[in-house]
Amino acid sequence: MTGSRIKPDDKTYTLADLLAVMARLRDPETGCPWDVKQSFATIAPYTIEEAYEVADAIERGDLDGLKDELGDLLLQVVYHAQLANETGAFAFDDVADAITRKMIRRHPHVFEDPTRRDEFLGSGLWEQIKAEEKAARGEATDPTSILNDVPVGMPGLTRAAKLQKRAADVGFDWSDVGLIIEKVEEELSELKEAIAHGEPQERIADEFGDVAFVLANVARHLHVDPESALRGTCNKFIRRFQHIETALAAEGRTPKDADLDEMEALWNAAKRAEKAGDQDQDASSADSE
Repeated sequence: MTGSRIKPDDKTYTLADLLAVMARLRDPETGCPWDVKQSFATIAPYTIEEAYEVADAIERGDLDGLKDELGDLLLQVVYHAQLANETGAFAFDDVADAITRKMIRRHPHVFEDPTRRDEFLGSGLWEQIKAEEKAARGEATDPTSILNDVPVGMPGLTRAAKLQKRAADVGFDWSDVGLIIEKVEEELSELKEAIAHGEPQERIADEFGDVAFVLANVARHLHVDPESALRGTCNKFIRRFQHIETALAAEGRTPKDADLDEMEALWNAAKRAEKAGDQDQDASSADSE
């Protein structure tokens, strides 16, 4: 891709073309003024956002959308690699080389000794190899803690579950999910007490955090991704609230024109309709088997 012209639309672009586009966008003299001003720090939020949009497309089963969202996420990798290349730190090929080597290194049961495939999942080999890699890079900044390398920038529920898993790996864990449910009730009681006593906002936030943290632990024990579960509930809330909006709009009104009791009745109607639809779908699936 050279000069000011790009290929015709009937041509299939490649990764090399994408890399050339990004280099062109970042050209200090002829590039895009917005792109030229960006840095690792300013692009990082977009990288996180695009990862979430990939997850959303998967959640919705939208494969066409997933193709586009994966492209957006790939662009983020290309963007960061271009920024690094400009400083001489590394280039995109170095990124590809590093991740390929890592995958080969972390899968000796595939690339070296196929007889170890069956033992891999329960052997802890993956974590052992990761620890060896970090030691080789001199990244064991605090060997007294196994929690230090859990990224701070993770979503809160995901980070909570990750921290809890690390602790569980060395035996610091509940033996039964029922005990964790009891802990949920205990933490909820403490939150209620803080609210009832008019505690400072900081104390209430702290108690709320305790509730969320232990709920993440419940999710981990139930093999539920807490972020995915919460996204599903958000989507459910959207569907049911939009039912309220649609029903009121049919009467020429908006939610602001209705009282809470009326909106709650419409909410419950949406809930019943969803459950009836689920039952119909289950019956249809049973008939087809």
